[in-house]
Amino acid sequence: MENAWAKFTSNVHLHRTVVLLMLIAVLYVARGMMNTILLTFIFTYLIVHWIRLVQRWIPKLPVTVIVLVTYILLIWGIYYVVTDYLPMIINELVKMVDSLIKFYQGDDMKWFMRYVNRYVSTATIIEQAKHGMSFAVDTLTRIGTLTISLFMSLILSFFYTIELKQMNEFSHQFLETKYLNWLFGDIYYFGKTFVNTFGVVLEAQFFIAICNTALTMICLSFMKMPQIFALGLMVFILSLVPVAGVIISLIPLCLVGYQSGGIRDVIYIIIMIMVIHALEAYVLNPKFMSSRTELPIFYTFVVLLVAEHLWGTWGLIVGVPVFTFLLDIFGVKSVQRHRGPRSIRE
Repeated sequence: MENAWAKFTSNVHLHRTVVLLMLIAVLYVARGMMNTILLTFIFTYLIVHWIRLVQRWIPKLPVTVIVLVTYILLIWGIYYVVTDYLPMIINELVKMVDSLIKFYQGDDMKWFMRYVNRYVSTATIIEQAKHGMSFAVDTLTRIGTLTISLFMSLILSFFYTIELKQMNEFSHQFLETKYLNWLFGDIYYFGKTFVNTFGVVLEAQFFIAICNTALTMICLSFMKMPQIFALGLMVFILSLVPVAGVIISLIPLCLVGYQSGGIRDVIYIIIMIMVIHALEAYVLNPKFMSSRTELPIFYTFVVLLVAEHLWGTWGLIVGVPVFTFLLDIFGVKSVQRHRGPRSIRE
């Protein structure tokens, strides 16, 4: 028995395969917490790299000060979006619905309503209304769940980054243990590889979001739209979601455009979003993703399509990192490592 255990622990490929399967099983069991896990990882990754960037310019600035100021600004930004931007969208939505009701109640549309009543039964209308209410309740539930996940991920990432040095020192103690050091070594190997691949794709998507936001704000300024800064902030946040983010931003932009310039501005916005979406899907996304991950454009497209089918919106975010991660650990293609920034100091 001891001889078999010694052979197992000495076979690096075998026990790394076992550990990888164990990690996949754990993530599958914890799939209900996937929003919190991924958001915590993203926030922690961004804040840690922000700390290192600031310390390059101000080496003596303590990590605690950087983290506190960063989270204060982040919370202020969320507060601004909730208190200023969200009420504006709700107000525009109410005005649009009121305008539609008045439009269909006008004398010019009575013939249309009689035509609808003739061919659409009351039972059908009631059934569609029930489906609409179910969809609304389901959407509100998902928004509430995502809000809780966002809140928890902010707390977890804050406590991780505020004690970053202690976390690193404590975590490295697992690698020096006399028991199961191979297990923690494999977990560290997979974690380091995934952080590197995810960071590469996250940087690419960040550049894509900047391009989308710049193009959108330029077009909105020519259209003389109100609240350009708030709309630009929304487009930037949604553009961090590959492919789908630009399409999602169409709804609030159309609401504001309808209230500002009527159906003409709505048509202009739809054309603008179609052009920007085509630019992202066929130029920016494959080009940035391929240059950062060194994957052929065809593979990038296929991975995004398959990942979206398997994991939904999150698949668009983690699909390419997971695929690149698998290529690295299977030895098909090594990931190009980042040049390490300065070490974090207290």
